[in-house]
Amino acid sequence: MLTKAKSEPFGSLRQRPTSREERFAIGKGLRQQVTRRALGEWKAPDGRTDPIALIQQSHRGRREDLVPIRVARMITSPYGFLRGAAIVMAEDVAGLPATGITPVICGDAHLGNFGFYASPEGELVIDLNDFDEAHPGAWEWDLRRLVASIWVAGRQNSASEDHCADAVMSCVAAYRAEVDFLAEQPLLMRSYNRLDVKRLHETASDKTLRAEIKRAARRARSRTSDRALPRFTHEHQGQRRIVQEPPLITEVREPEREHLAAALDGYLETLAPHWRRLVGGYTLVDIAHKVVGVGSVGLRAYVALLEGSDPDDVLFLQLKQARRSVLAPFVHGDSAWHAHQGQRVVEYQQALQTVSDPLLGWATADGRQYYVRQFRNMKGTVPLDGIDAAALADYAGIVGHLLGKGHARTSGASMIAGYVGGSRKLDRAMVRFARAYADQTEADHAQLVRAVKRGAMPVA
Repeated sequence: MLTKAKSEPFGSLRQRPTSREERFAIGKGLRQQVTRRALGEWKAPDGRTDPIALIQQSHRGRREDLVPIRVARMITSPYGFLRGAAIVMAEDVAGLPATGITPVICGDAHLGNFGFYASPEGELVIDLNDFDEAHPGAWEWDLRRLVASIWVAGRQNSASEDHCADAVMSCVAAYRAEVDFLAEQPLLMRSYNRLDVKRLHETASDKTLRAEIKRAARRARSRTSDRALPRFTHEHQGQRRIVQEPPLITEVREPEREHLAAALDGYLETLAPHWRRLVGGYTLVDIAHKVVGVGSVGLRAYVALLEGSDPDDVLFLQLKQARRSVLAPFVHGDSAWHAHQGQRVVEYQQALQTVSDPLLGWATADGRQYYVRQFRNMKGTVPLDGIDAAALADYAGIVGHLLGKGHARTSGASMIAGYVGGSRKLDRAMVRFARAYADQTEADHAQLVRAVKRGAMPVA
């Protein structure tokens, strides 16, 4: 279980927290207990839990008819495996050296979990964008997952080992610089700092990456509810209905439909008053189950179509089932910190992102917990298959910056800054870890492929 470093008190405006200088010194002092070089260690321990058994464990409670789709997406490549194997990596990194500094972390900070979305003002921004596993935890856990994903993705894109190393060095250097910068800023400034698409385009130095950002941003701006209407819906007996595409988009029937409709009414109560009134002006027209992602496949996920006073005034909402974070057992064992897992996802998303979807909320339907968000609010990503070796290093620096920003927004920024320091010792350590864990991911992926071939795992 994770042992926490000393942290600042919360809950009273009458108690002065530990000064930045003291917290920086605490972080620097932690190098005596856990060297930065030690963070680069990875060797599968004796008695390592079988990754196939862990994946099977993660399938419990999922829809059995959809599990083969999840397995199929995981066997496509080592990167596909990594995306779906958060439970495997959580168990691996939980046993590694860590400082005990525990901000709120993403819990699944791989390269593909950064992307575009619309701010409440309608501006296109980029940030972390998946929080199913978000939880207080070791900052090293997020950084290790991110650098490992960079190496795995780099190999998949035919980058050399030297280019993968350059990308990881770029990522970690940017992470250190961002945490160090924000640790010196007023607390409110940390919460305002963000990266919109205009700044992102200026930050990217590689021409290929700038072109990919421009294309991805253009696609993201087209992903809105009104533009989704012709693709996702059709007229049926005078009413608009969501188009079925089995097994990925399927009809929801009674009594499940009524449970979900009631849950959406309850969701309204989790919104801020202005947004509650706004969404309350819409009417639920249809709802369908929609398979999404890799790690989420098999969990309940729905798209709800709502109409305003005009048939062309539409809103798509997404309900995603929320379960306990894969990190939780390694932070606080079997005890429950969060009564509602959907609320956990929402609160930690708002903690890590500079700006968030104003329609984020949570709901409960038929005993299952969900978080709710807009389905089409200009979401998009930079496609990894369009990133060459030079662009990979550039983009790795951008996501390292974003991860550092997220961690610094919550707690421990000064201690992390004190620990990581200004040298490249941490960068080099993470290169060693990323290469070794990329090898491990490829071995685990091959093991899953073999399990599928011998019929031990179902596949679509």
